[in-house]
Amino acid sequence: MNAPTVAVDSYLEDSSGYHGSADRVFLPSNVEELREIVEASARQHVPLTIAGAGTGLTGARVPHGGWVVSLERFRRIKVEAGCARCGAGVILKDLQRAAARTRQFFGPNPTESSAAIGGIISTNAGGARSFHYGSVRRHVLGLEVTFMDGRTEWFRRGDKVDFPFRPIRLPATTKNSAGYRLAGDLEWVDLISGSEGTLGIVTEAELQLLPEPAAVLSGVVFFTADAFAMAAVKAWRPVGELRLLEFMDSMGLDLLRSRYPDIPAQAQAALLIEQNLQSEDDGAVEAWTRRLAEQEALEEESWFGLSVADQDRFGEFRHALPVAAIETVRKHGFSKFSTDFAVPLEHESALHSFYQAKCNEAFAGQYTIFGHVGDANNHVNLLPATREQAERGEALIYEFAQFVVSQQGTVAAEHGIGKTKTDLLRLMYSADEIGAMKAVKRRLDANWLLGKDTIFAE
Repeated sequence: MNAPTVAVDSYLEDSSGYHGSADRVFLPSNVEELREIVEASARQHVPLTIAGAGTGLTGARVPHGGWVVSLERFRRIKVEAGCARCGAGVILKDLQRAAARTRQFFGPNPTESSAAIGGIISTNAGGARSFHYGSVRRHVLGLEVTFMDGRTEWFRRGDKVDFPFRPIRLPATTKNSAGYRLAGDLEWVDLISGSEGTLGIVTEAELQLLPEPAAVLSGVVFFTADAFAMAAVKAWRPVGELRLLEFMDSMGLDLLRSRYPDIPAQAQAALLIEQNLQSEDDGAVEAWTRRLAEQEALEEESWFGLSVADQDRFGEFRHALPVAAIETVRKHGFSKFSTDFAVPLEHESALHSFYQAKCNEAFAGQYTIFGHVGDANNHVNLLPATREQAERGEALIYEFAQFVVSQQGTVAAEHGIGKTKTDLLRLMYSADEIGAMKAVKRRLDANWLLGKDTIFAE
Protein backbone atom coordinates (compact mmCIF):
# COMPACT_ATOMS: atom_id res chain seq x y z
CA MET A 1 0.00 0.00 0.00
CA ASN A 2 1.27 3.46 -0.93
CA ALA A 3 -0.24 5.43 1.95
CA PRO A 4 2.32 6.25 4.68
CA THR A 5 1.95 4.89 8.19
CA VAL A 6 2.74 6.62 11.49
CA ALA A 7 3.07 5.68 15.14
CA VAL A 8 -0.26 4.65 16.63
CA ASP A 9 -0.08 6.29 20.07
CA SER A 10 -1.62 9.67 19.21
CA TYR A 11 -4.62 8.00 17.52
CA LEU A 12 -5.76 5.84 20.42
CA GLU A 13 -7.75 8.40 22.42
CA ASP A 14 -10.36 11.15 22.02
CA SER A 15 -11.20 14.20 24.14
CA SER A 16 -13.26 12.11 26.55
CA GLY A 17 -10.16 10.19 27.59
CA TYR A 18 -11.52 6.94 26.16
CA HIS A 19 -8.58 4.74 25.08
CA GLY A 20 -8.18 1.91 22.56
CA SER A 21 -5.60 -0.08 20.62
CA ALA A 22 -4.56 -0.51 16.99
CA ASP A 23 -1.97 -2.31 14.90
CA ARG A 24 -1.30 0.35 12.24
CA VAL A 25 -2.27 3.92 11.35
CA PHE A 26 -2.50 5.00 7.70
CA LEU A 27 -2.48 8.57 6.38
CA PRO A 28 -3.74 8.47 2.79
CA SER A 29 -3.61 11.70 0.82
CA ASN A 30 -6.04 10.79 -1.97
CA VAL A 31 -8.95 8.47 -2.71
CA GLU A 32 -6.78 6.01 -4.63
CA GLU A 33 -4.59 5.40 -1.59
CA LEU A 34 -7.68 5.09 0.59
CA ARG A 35 -9.19 2.45 -1.70
CA GLU A 36 -6.01 0.39 -1.49
CA ILE A 37 -6.34 0.37 2.30
CA VAL A 38 -10.05 -0.50 2.13
CA GLU A 39 -9.46 -3.36 -0.29
CA ALA A 40 -6.65 -4.76 1.88
CA SER A 41 -8.85 -4.47 4.95
CA ALA A 42 -11.68 -6.35 3.24
CA ARG A 43 -9.34 -9.01 1.87
CA GLN A 44 -7.64 -9.63 5.24
CA HIS A 45 -10.78 -9.03 7.37
CA VAL A 46 -9.03 -6.32 9.39
CA PRO A 47 -11.29 -3.76 11.14
CA LEU A 48 -10.95 -0.12 10.02
CA THR A 49 -11.56 2.88 12.27
CA ILE A 50 -11.72 6.36 10.74
CA ALA A 51 -9.99 9.07 12.78
CA GLY A 52 -10.91 12.71 12.74
CA ALA A 53 -9.23 15.40 14.82
CA GLY A 54 -9.83 13.57 18.11
CA THR A 55 -12.25 16.13 19.58
CA GLY A 56 -15.10 13.63 19.96
CA LEU A 57 -16.54 12.70 23.34
CA THR A 58 -17.91 9.19 22.81
CA GLY A 59 -14.96 7.12 21.52
CA ALA A 60 -16.09 6.78 17.90
CA ARG A 61 -12.61 7.54 16.54
CA VAL A 62 -10.93 5.29 19.10
CA PRO A 63 -10.00 1.91 17.57
CA HIS A 64 -10.81 -1.47 19.09
CA GLY A 65 -7.93 -3.19 17.31
CA GLY A 66 -7.20 -3.39 13.59
CA TRP A 67 -6.17 -0.39 11.48
CA VAL A 68 -6.79 3.34 11.81
CA VAL A 69 -7.23 5.59 8.79
CA SER A 70 -6.66 9.26 9.48
CA LEU A 71 -7.99 11.66 6.86
CA GLU A 72 -5.95 14.63 8.12
CA ARG A 73 -4.27 15.04 4.70
CA PHE A 74 -7.59 15.68 2.97
CA ARG A 75 -7.32 19.45 3.52
CA ARG A 76 -8.45 21.10 0.28
CA ILE A 77 -10.90 24.01 0.63
CA LYS A 78 -12.64 25.74 -2.26
CA VAL A 79 -15.14 28.46 -1.34
CA GLU A 80 -17.75 29.62 -3.83
CA ALA A 81 -20.93 31.65 -3.58
CA GLY A 82 -23.30 29.67 -1.38
CA CYS A 83 -21.08 26.66 -0.73
CA ALA A 84 -17.65 25.32 0.17
CA ARG A 85 -16.04 22.13 -1.13
CA CYS A 86 -13.68 20.78 1.51
CA GLY A 87 -11.81 17.64 2.42
CA ALA A 88 -12.76 15.58 5.44
CA GLY A 89 -9.58 16.60 7.23
CA VAL A 90 -10.26 20.34 7.02
CA ILE A 91 -10.47 21.89 10.47
CA LEU A 92 -13.72 23.73 11.20
CA LYS A 93 -12.03 27.02 12.13
CA ASP A 94 -10.16 26.99 8.81
CA LEU A 95 -13.46 26.61 6.94
CA GLN A 96 -14.93 29.45 9.02
CA ARG A 97 -11.98 31.73 8.20
CA ALA A 98 -12.09 30.90 4.49
CA ALA A 99 -15.83 31.58 4.39
CA ALA A 100 -15.43 34.86 6.29
CA ARG A 101 -13.03 36.15 3.64
CA THR A 102 -15.96 35.98 1.20
CA ARG A 103 -18.43 37.46 3.73
CA GLN A 104 -20.14 34.09 4.18
CA PHE A 105 -20.44 31.72 7.14
CA PHE A 106 -21.29 28.12 7.99
CA GLY A 107 -24.65 28.18 9.79
CA PRO A 108 -24.12 25.52 12.47
CA ASN A 109 -21.47 26.48 14.99
CA PRO A 110 -20.19 23.28 16.67
CA THR A 111 -18.56 24.23 19.94
CA GLU A 112 -15.17 22.69 19.20
CA SER A 113 -13.69 24.73 16.34
CA SER A 114 -10.69 22.38 16.12
CA ALA A 115 -12.95 19.50 15.02
CA ALA A 116 -12.50 18.06 11.52
CA ILE A 117 -15.21 18.50 8.89
CA GLY A 118 -15.48 14.73 8.52
CA GLY A 119 -16.01 14.47 12.25
CA ILE A 120 -18.78 17.03 12.50
CA ILE A 121 -20.56 15.36 9.58
CA SER A 122 -20.14 11.90 11.10
CA THR A 123 -21.88 12.95 14.33
CA ASN A 124 -24.37 15.39 12.78
CA ALA A 125 -22.89 17.92 15.19
CA GLY A 126 -24.96 20.77 16.56
CA GLY A 127 -23.68 23.62 18.70
CA ALA A 128 -24.93 27.00 19.81
CA ARG A 129 -26.36 28.21 16.49
CA SER A 130 -28.19 24.97 15.66
CA PHE A 131 -31.10 26.58 17.52
CA HIS A 132 -31.67 28.71 14.41
CA TYR A 133 -29.83 26.95 11.60
CA GLY A 134 -30.23 23.29 12.54
CA SER A 135 -27.51 20.67 12.86
CA VAL A 136 -24.75 19.97 10.34
CA ARG A 137 -26.74 17.42 8.31
CA ARG A 138 -29.13 20.12 7.08
CA HIS A 139 -26.21 21.99 5.49
CA VAL A 140 -24.63 19.07 3.63
CA LEU A 141 -25.12 19.50 -0.12
CA GLY A 142 -22.95 16.62 -1.28
CA LEU A 143 -20.59 13.90 -0.08
CA GLU A 144 -17.81 11.82 -1.60
CA VAL A 145 -17.95 8.40 0.07
CA THR A 146 -15.81 5.27 -0.26
CA PHE A 147 -17.53 2.03 0.76
CA MET A 148 -16.04 -1.21 2.02
CA ASP A 149 -16.62 -2.90 -1.35
CA GLY A 150 -14.04 -0.49 -2.81
CA ARG A 151 -16.34 1.78 -4.78
CA THR A 152 -16.33 5.56 -4.40
CA GLU A 153 -19.54 7.50 -4.99
CA TRP A 154 -20.47 11.19 -5.05
CA PHE A 155 -23.94 11.83 -3.63
CA ARG A 156 -25.75 15.11 -4.04
CA ARG A 157 -28.64 16.48 -1.99
CA GLY A 158 -31.76 14.89 -3.44
CA ASP A 159 -30.18 11.52 -4.33
CA LYS A 160 -32.42 8.87 -2.75
CA VAL A 161 -31.18 5.72 -1.05
CA ASP A 162 -31.67 3.04 -3.68
CA PHE A 163 -32.08 -0.09 -1.56
CA PRO A 164 -34.97 -1.22 0.66
CA PHE A 165 -34.88 -0.39 4.37
CA ARG A 166 -37.31 -0.20 7.26
CA PRO A 167 -38.08 3.33 8.48
CA ILE A 168 -37.96 3.75 12.25
CA ARG A 169 -39.53 6.07 14.80
CA LEU A 170 -37.46 9.22 15.29
CA PRO A 171 -37.56 11.51 18.35
CA ALA A 172 -39.55 14.73 18.14
CA THR A 173 -36.48 16.77 19.15
CA THR A 174 -34.92 19.59 17.17
CA LYS A 175 -31.59 17.73 17.03
CA ASN A 176 -30.61 14.07 17.15
CA SER A 177 -27.41 12.10 16.50
CA ALA A 178 -28.40 8.72 17.92
CA GLY A 179 -28.07 5.91 15.37
CA TYR A 180 -29.07 6.04 11.71
CA ARG A 181 -31.72 8.47 10.50
CA LEU A 182 -33.96 5.90 8.81
CA ALA A 183 -36.77 8.21 7.81
CA GLY A 184 -39.03 7.63 4.83
CA ASP A 185 -37.87 9.08 1.50
CA LEU A 186 -34.29 8.87 2.79
CA GLU A 187 -31.47 10.64 0.95
CA TRP A 188 -27.90 9.36 0.84
CA VAL A 189 -26.43 12.50 2.37
CA ASP A 190 -28.83 12.20 5.32
CA LEU A 191 -28.00 8.53 5.86
CA ILE A 192 -24.23 9.00 5.78
CA SER A 193 -24.32 12.19 7.88
CA GLY A 194 -24.56 11.09 11.50
CA SER A 195 -23.50 7.48 10.81
CA GLU A 196 -20.26 7.96 12.77
CA GLY A 197 -17.96 6.42 10.18
CA THR A 198 -19.72 3.03 10.22
CA LEU A 199 -21.33 2.94 6.76
CA GLY A 200 -18.79 4.60 4.47
CA ILE A 201 -15.73 6.84 4.55
CA VAL A 202 -16.42 10.51 3.76
CA THR A 203 -13.42 12.09 2.04
CA GLU A 204 -14.94 15.31 0.72
CA ALA A 205 -18.06 17.36 1.35
CA GLU A 206 -19.90 20.24 -0.22
CA LEU A 207 -21.37 22.39 2.54
CA GLN A 208 -23.88 25.21 2.33
CA LEU A 209 -22.63 28.68 3.21
CA LEU A 210 -24.85 31.64 4.10
CA PRO A 211 -24.28 35.36 3.51
CA GLU A 212 -23.15 37.23 6.60
CA PRO A 213 -25.93 39.33 8.15
CA ALA A 214 -25.59 43.11 8.01
CA ALA A 215 -25.13 43.17 11.78
CA VAL A 216 -25.38 40.89 14.81
CA LEU A 217 -26.52 41.87 18.28
CA SER A 218 -25.00 39.64 20.96
CA GLY A 219 -25.42 39.62 24.69
CA VAL A 220 -25.21 37.91 28.06
CA VAL A 221 -28.40 38.48 30.05
CA PHE A 222 -28.30 37.91 33.81
CA PHE A 223 -31.19 36.92 36.10
CA THR A 224 -31.64 36.76 39.86
CA ALA A 225 -33.35 33.37 39.67
CA ASP A 226 -33.18 30.27 37.52
CA ALA A 227 -36.96 30.37 37.04
CA PHE A 228 -36.79 33.83 35.45
CA ALA A 229 -34.21 32.62 32.93
CA MET A 230 -36.22 29.55 31.97
CA ALA A 231 -39.36 31.67 31.54
CA ALA A 232 -37.40 34.00 29.28
CA VAL A 233 -36.34 31.03 27.12
CA LYS A 234 -39.98 30.29 26.29
CA ALA A 235 -40.74 33.94 25.69
CA TRP A 236 -37.72 34.56 23.45
CA ARG A 237 -37.61 31.42 21.30
CA PRO A 238 -40.00 32.96 18.72
CA VAL A 239 -37.96 36.19 18.39
CA GLY A 240 -37.22 36.73 14.70
CA GLU A 241 -33.66 35.92 13.55
CA LEU A 242 -32.58 34.95 17.06
CA ARG A 243 -29.78 32.55 16.16
CA LEU A 244 -28.35 31.60 19.55
CA LEU A 245 -29.99 30.94 22.92
CA GLU A 246 -27.72 29.42 25.58
CA PHE A 247 -28.14 28.85 29.34
CA MET A 248 -25.87 28.96 32.41
CA ASP A 249 -26.97 28.10 35.94
CA SER A 250 -25.78 29.61 39.24
CA MET A 251 -23.04 27.00 39.76
CA GLY A 252 -21.71 27.71 36.29
CA LEU A 253 -21.55 31.44 37.02
CA ASP A 254 -19.79 30.70 40.32
CA LEU A 255 -17.16 28.68 38.46
CA LEU A 256 -16.48 31.73 36.28
CA ARG A 257 -16.57 34.55 38.84
CA SER A 258 -12.82 34.52 39.55
CA ARG A 259 -12.11 34.95 35.83
CA TYR A 260 -14.97 37.37 35.21
CA PRO A 261 -15.33 39.62 38.29
CA ASP A 262 -17.90 41.77 36.46
CA ILE A 263 -20.52 39.01 36.71
CA PRO A 264 -23.23 40.66 38.86
CA ALA A 265 -23.11 39.49 42.48
CA GLN A 266 -26.87 38.85 42.51
CA ALA A 267 -26.86 36.87 39.24
CA GLN A 268 -28.11 33.28 39.65
CA ALA A 269 -28.53 32.39 35.95
CA ALA A 270 -27.69 33.75 32.51
CA LEU A 271 -28.82 33.48 28.91
CA LEU A 272 -26.49 34.14 25.99
CA ILE A 273 -28.17 35.47 22.85
CA GLU A 274 -27.30 36.45 19.29
CA GLN A 275 -29.69 38.01 16.78
CA ASN A 276 -29.20 38.75 13.08
CA LEU A 277 -30.06 42.37 12.25
CA GLN A 278 -30.75 44.24 9.02
CA SER A 279 -28.59 47.10 10.32
CA GLU A 280 -26.99 48.24 13.56
CA ASP A 281 -29.79 50.76 13.97
CA ASP A 282 -32.99 48.80 13.38
CA GLY A 283 -34.52 49.15 16.84
CA ALA A 284 -33.20 45.85 18.20
CA VAL A 285 -31.60 47.39 21.30
CA GLU A 286 -34.85 49.07 22.30
CA ALA A 287 -36.74 45.81 21.74
CA TRP A 288 -34.33 43.93 24.00
CA THR A 289 -34.65 46.62 26.65
CA ARG A 290 -38.38 45.88 26.75
CA ARG A 291 -37.83 42.11 26.77
CA LEU A 292 -35.40 42.29 29.68
CA ALA A 293 -37.87 44.33 31.72
CA GLU A 294 -40.73 41.94 30.92
CA GLN A 295 -38.69 38.90 32.04
CA GLU A 296 -37.27 40.53 35.20
CA ALA A 297 -33.68 40.36 33.96
CA LEU A 298 -30.86 42.42 35.43
CA GLU A 299 -31.11 45.01 32.69
CA GLU A 300 -28.37 47.41 33.77
CA GLU A 301 -25.89 44.65 34.63
CA SER A 302 -26.35 42.58 31.46
CA TRP A 303 -23.80 42.76 28.63
CA PHE A 304 -24.64 43.66 25.02
CA GLY A 305 -22.62 44.53 21.93
CA LEU A 306 -22.81 44.88 18.16
CA SER A 307 -19.21 44.19 17.14
CA VAL A 308 -17.46 40.99 16.12
CA ALA A 309 -15.20 41.55 19.13
CA ASP A 310 -18.29 41.44 21.36
CA GLN A 311 -19.40 38.15 19.78
CA ASP A 312 -15.94 36.69 20.35
CA ARG A 313 -15.81 37.96 23.93
CA PHE A 314 -19.18 36.48 24.85
CA GLY A 315 -18.29 33.25 23.02
CA GLU A 316 -15.12 32.95 25.07
CA PHE A 317 -17.20 33.50 28.21
CA ARG A 318 -19.45 30.59 27.21
CA HIS A 319 -16.54 28.32 26.27
CA ALA A 320 -14.72 29.08 29.52
CA LEU A 321 -17.37 27.22 31.51
CA PRO A 322 -16.70 23.64 30.34
CA VAL A 323 -12.97 24.31 30.80
CA ALA A 324 -13.60 25.51 34.35
CA ALA A 325 -15.76 22.44 35.05
CA ILE A 326 -12.98 20.10 33.92
CA GLU A 327 -10.37 21.95 35.99
CA THR A 328 -12.62 21.78 39.06
CA VAL A 329 -13.20 18.06 38.94
CA ARG A 330 -9.57 17.25 38.17
CA LYS A 331 -8.51 18.96 41.39
CA HIS A 332 -10.31 16.14 43.20
CA GLY A 333 -8.72 13.46 41.03
CA PHE A 334 -11.90 12.41 39.20
CA SER A 335 -13.48 12.79 35.77
CA LYS A 336 -16.68 14.69 35.19
CA PHE A 337 -19.86 13.01 34.01
CA SER A 338 -21.88 14.87 31.41
CA THR A 339 -25.03 14.46 29.35
CA ASP A 340 -25.89 15.09 25.71
CA PHE A 341 -29.63 14.56 25.99
CA ALA A 342 -32.47 16.57 24.45
CA VAL A 343 -36.26 16.42 24.69
CA PRO A 344 -39.10 17.93 22.65
CA LEU A 345 -39.42 21.60 23.53
CA GLU A 346 -42.70 21.09 25.38
CA HIS A 347 -40.95 18.74 27.85
CA GLU A 348 -38.03 21.05 28.61
CA SER A 349 -39.35 22.31 31.97
CA ALA A 350 -40.00 18.78 33.21
CA LEU A 351 -36.47 17.72 32.26
CA HIS A 352 -34.85 20.76 33.86
CA SER A 353 -36.75 20.19 37.11
CA PHE A 354 -35.79 16.50 37.09
CA TYR A 355 -32.12 17.35 36.57
CA GLN A 356 -32.11 19.83 39.43
CA ALA A 357 -33.94 17.57 41.88
CA LYS A 358 -31.69 14.57 41.26
CA CYS A 359 -28.48 16.62 41.25
CA ASN A 360 -29.38 18.35 44.50
CA GLU A 361 -29.92 14.95 46.12
CA ALA A 362 -26.57 13.41 45.17
CA PHE A 363 -24.35 16.27 43.94
CA ALA A 364 -25.41 19.38 45.86
CA GLY A 365 -22.92 22.12 44.99
CA GLN A 366 -21.01 19.73 42.72
CA TYR A 367 -22.80 20.10 39.40
CA THR A 368 -23.59 22.66 36.76
CA ILE A 369 -26.25 22.78 34.03
CA PHE A 370 -25.52 24.75 30.89
CA GLY A 371 -25.80 24.57 27.15
CA HIS A 372 -28.13 24.72 24.19
CA VAL A 373 -31.38 25.54 25.95
CA GLY A 374 -32.88 26.81 22.69
CA ASP A 375 -32.93 23.18 21.54
CA ALA A 376 -33.87 21.79 24.98
CA ASN A 377 -30.34 20.36 24.97
CA ASN A 378 -28.86 21.60 28.24
CA HIS A 379 -25.83 19.60 29.38
CA VAL A 380 -25.61 18.41 32.99
CA ASN A 381 -22.03 18.21 34.26
CA LEU A 382 -21.54 16.24 37.47
CA LEU A 383 -18.34 17.22 39.29
CA PRO A 384 -17.63 14.48 41.85
CA ALA A 385 -15.52 15.46 44.84
CA THR A 386 -15.63 12.07 46.58
CA ARG A 387 -15.30 8.46 45.51
CA GLU A 388 -18.91 7.88 46.54
CA GLN A 389 -20.06 10.63 44.17
CA ALA A 390 -17.90 9.27 41.38
CA GLU A 391 -19.52 5.86 41.77
CA ARG A 392 -22.96 7.46 41.80
CA GLY A 393 -22.28 9.57 38.70
CA GLU A 394 -22.57 6.88 36.06
CA ALA A 395 -25.79 5.51 37.56
CA LEU A 396 -27.27 8.99 37.69
CA ILE A 397 -26.48 9.64 34.01
CA TYR A 398 -28.31 6.41 33.17
CA GLU A 399 -31.25 7.55 35.30
CA PHE A 400 -31.30 10.83 33.39
CA ALA A 401 -31.32 8.90 30.11
CA GLN A 402 -34.29 6.81 31.24
CA PHE A 403 -36.24 9.97 32.02
CA VAL A 404 -35.30 11.58 28.70
CA VAL A 405 -36.53 8.53 26.80
CA SER A 406 -39.78 8.62 28.78
CA GLN A 407 -40.21 12.19 27.47
CA GLN A 408 -39.73 11.07 23.82
CA GLY A 409 -36.22 12.55 23.80
CA THR A 410 -32.83 11.52 22.45
CA VAL A 411 -29.82 10.14 24.32
CA ALA A 412 -27.45 11.73 21.78
CA ALA A 413 -28.38 15.20 20.59
CA GLU A 414 -25.09 16.23 18.97
CA HIS A 415 -22.15 14.04 20.04
CA GLY A 416 -23.25 10.66 18.66
CA ILE A 417 -23.38 7.25 20.32
CA GLY A 418 -19.80 6.20 19.70
CA LYS A 419 -18.54 3.31 21.79
CA THR A 420 -19.45 4.68 25.21
CA LYS A 421 -23.23 5.07 24.84
CA THR A 422 -24.32 1.88 23.11
CA ASP A 423 -26.28 0.91 26.23
CA LEU A 424 -28.22 4.17 25.97
CA LEU A 425 -29.11 3.49 22.33
CA ARG A 426 -30.87 0.33 23.53
CA LEU A 427 -32.87 2.47 25.95
CA MET A 428 -34.03 4.75 23.18
CA TYR A 429 -34.81 2.24 20.42
CA SER A 430 -36.48 -1.16 20.43
CA ALA A 431 -34.64 -4.30 19.36
CA ASP A 432 -36.63 -4.20 16.12
CA GLU A 433 -35.61 -0.59 15.41
CA ILE A 434 -31.97 -1.35 16.12
CA GLY A 435 -32.37 -4.40 13.89
CA ALA A 436 -33.46 -2.09 11.06
CA MET A 437 -30.28 -0.06 11.55
CA LYS A 438 -28.14 -3.19 11.60
CA ALA A 439 -29.71 -4.34 8.33
CA VAL A 440 -28.48 -1.12 6.68
CA LYS A 441 -25.05 -1.67 8.23
CA ARG A 442 -24.89 -5.19 6.77
CA ARG A 443 -25.99 -3.88 3.38
CA LEU A 444 -23.11 -1.41 3.17
CA ASP A 445 -20.49 -3.18 5.30
CA ALA A 446 -21.26 -6.89 5.06
CA ASN A 447 -18.35 -8.01 7.25
CA TRP A 448 -18.80 -5.30 9.91
CA LEU A 449 -15.23 -4.04 9.51
CA LEU A 450 -15.87 -0.28 9.50
CA GLY A 451 -16.07 1.46 12.87
CA LYS A 452 -15.84 -1.68 14.99
CA ASP A 453 -18.02 -1.39 18.13
CA THR A 454 -19.24 2.12 17.27
CA ILE A 455 -23.03 2.54 17.69
CA PHE A 456 -23.49 -1.24 18.01
CA ALA A 457 -21.42 -3.12 20.59
CA GLU A 458 -20.57 -6.64 19.51
